[in-house]
Amino acid sequence: MKFTIVSVCLLCVGANAAFADPISFAQDDIGHPPKGWTTTKTGRGTPKWTVERDDKEPGSALVLQQSGTATYPLALKDGPGLADGTIEVQFKAISGKEDRAAGLVWRAKDADNYYVVRANALEDNVVLYKTVNGVRSSLNSVGKKDGYGVNVPVPPATWHTLKVTFVGSRFKVSYNNKDLFEVDDKTVAGEGKVGLWTKADSVTMFKNFNVSAGK
Repeated sequence: MKFTIVSVCLLCVGANAAFADPISFAQDDIGHPPKGWTTTKTGRGTPKWTVERDDKEPGSALVLQQSGTATYPLALKDGPGLADGTIEVQFKAISGKEDRAAGLVWRAKDADNYYVVRANALEDNVVLYKTVNGVRSSLNSVGKKDGYGVNVPVPPATWHTLKVTFVGSRFKVSYNNKDLFEVDDKTVAGEGKVGLWTKADSVTMFKNFNVSAGK
């Protein structure tokens, strides 16, 4: 009964989440980090988060691009933290020999403690992890043991949508407007920052970052 109740609540949040206007980078300076974000990393390396022009899109819209190399580059949105809510972003995996990843971060206490769900264009899957003291561990989806996310095509050089709704210990993941799986975990509780994530040498573009707070 508990599983059913929580699942219904998550479905309601996902269906009824009222996003404010997407966070854009139209007012930022090309070649520089975006205003209102803290760019950092988990682990070692030198991330490079800059606002760039996507010349492949009509109007050459401005996007946020990560093009450095680090263990896990992070960009955390400044402002109040969230305990429960929904975040969503569009991403395009451009290149990367070791990885081609794009992720959403929530409940980040700092650069070493947070949840992240990521899509990978080299592995063609979507996986949810917890990061504790800088160590990343994958989490099983509800109803599966030893589950490593969901296999799904993630073509590079194409815009995709990644979304997560987090309420209490339950997290619901959607990809390209299709519900994929849910995870139940209590490791990182309470309020924390939301943001964006990549891995290793991934060159990834992001746009239309949406945040909706509350249950």
